[in-house]
Amino acid sequence: MSRMGPPSKPDPTPKPEPERTPDGRYIVVGGRRWRATDPEIPEEIAAGLRRHLMAARRAVAAAHRSKDPAAERAARSRVQTAKVALGERGTPWWEQSVDERRRRWEDGATGLDADPPDEGRTAS
Repeated sequence: MSRMGPPSKPDPTPKPEPERTPDGRYIVVGGRRWRATDPEIPEEIAAGLRRHLMAARRAVAAAHRSKDPAAERAARSRVQTAKVALGERGTPWWEQSVDERRRRWEDGATGLDADPPDEGRTAS
C-alpha cells in the first residue's frame, strides 16, 4: 500500500520571464514567437485579464469534454476578447496610439467583468 505524503506547497520561486525578441514585441517559447502582452497595461488590469483568459480556457475544455458546441463557442469568444484586450491578438499594440491601447484594454476588461462566464452550466 503506497502512502502519499502531505500535499506539496506551491513553489515560491518566481518563474523566469520568457525570452523576448530584441524589440520586445514577441516572447519566444520553444523556439516559436508569440505576440507579447502590451507592456503599457497596468499590472492590476493585466492580471485581471489573465484571470479571465485562464477561466475562459478552462471553460473551452469543459465545453469540449461535455460536447456542448454553444458553450464552447461562448468560451472561445471570451478567450478572443481577453487576448485582444491584452494586445496579443488584433491590431498590434505597437501600431496603436496610447489612447487606442487604453481603450482596447479598458473595453475588454469592462466587457469580461460585465459578462461572467457560464462555468459549470451547459446549454439545453
